[in-house]
Amino acid sequence: MAQTAKKAPATKKAASKATDTGGNRKADDLRAKTDDQLDTQLVDLKREQFNLRFQSATNQLERPARIREVRREIARIKTLQGERAKAAQPAAAK
Repeated sequence: MAQTAKKAPATKKAASKATDTGGNRKADDLRAKTDDQLDTQLVDLKREQFNLRFQSATNQLERPARIREVRREIARIKTLQGERAKAAQPAAAK
């Protein structure tokens, strides 16, 4: 009886929290990319957003939720670019 069994989490949400590293996977993936890769991905996403708006206007859009996904991905990239620019700014001023 020296061994004690670990208690399993009561819910799926608790189970995912137990294994979660505390970061956002999408943001972590973006942080691993270089500035040039982010710029390229941003251009691609803006082009996709443009095409999705046209599809929406002509009622040919298959996945309306994709508009929201693309918009949020663009925001993630712009946020990361802003963070990097802000971090680089004080270093250049010194």
